[in-house]
Amino acid sequence: MLSNIRIVLVQTYHPGNIGASARAMKTMGLENLVLANPRCFPDPEASRLAAGAEDVVNNARVVGSLAEAVDDCVQVVGASARLRSLPLPHFDEPAEMADALMANAADDPVALVFGRERFGLTNDEIRHCSHQVSIPANPDYGILNLSQAVQVLAYEVFRAWRQRPGSDFRAPRPSHDRQPTREQLGHFHDHLSRVMQASGFITQPHARTEEQLQALFARARPSRKELSLLRGLLSSLEDGLDDA
Repeated sequence: MLSNIRIVLVQTYHPGNIGASARAMKTMGLENLVLANPRCFPDPEASRLAAGAEDVVNNARVVGSLAEAVDDCVQVVGASARLRSLPLPHFDEPAEMADALMANAADDPVALVFGRERFGLTNDEIRHCSHQVSIPANPDYGILNLSQAVQVLAYEVFRAWRQRPGSDFRAPRPSHDRQPTREQLGHFHDHLSRVMQASGFITQPHARTEEQLQALFARARPSRKELSLLRGLLSSLEDGLDDA
């Protein structure tokens, strides 16, 4: 579904903004970038500011007009800070826009269109859109950089996608935060038991003390990293007992 979502930048003046927008896209799982009549592209500045999203920049499709960029789309949403008199449906909330866009992207191409850095989309370009969307902002200073606007709306699209039942999205977790396996816990308790017996803390392998400590660690739910730290502590104590 995300591959059906097209980000269209119209006549971008600064190539660095293309790179920064590509970076904003990639962080939200979007890679389909179309450039309508860019002022200067390709350009090293675009690749430099992509910062890891060079593949999005390199694979960007360049076309001569907005019409060419969106002709095959079933929904085209123009991002605009200024409301116009054109009778287009308008999304006041980006979240509502993203939900609608994602529903259409399930089967067909859709597009999010961003205009020039200085004055956005012209009225003629807005006519190529089926909808408009604005980003709520401070009424005294609602100015967003092009890539910032791309980031905000791309985030809403990604949110709408990951909350769909079939997305299977799972936030990555660092390996050290993962819970240990039952085997790893078993090795830890065996190690703890050996140290307690070697130190004379307990004298019977199945003493009540061991059960209570197992219950304590079950409640504490140490991560793999924490369990490894405890194993290191036990090994250090074992070495000290052997040297005594």
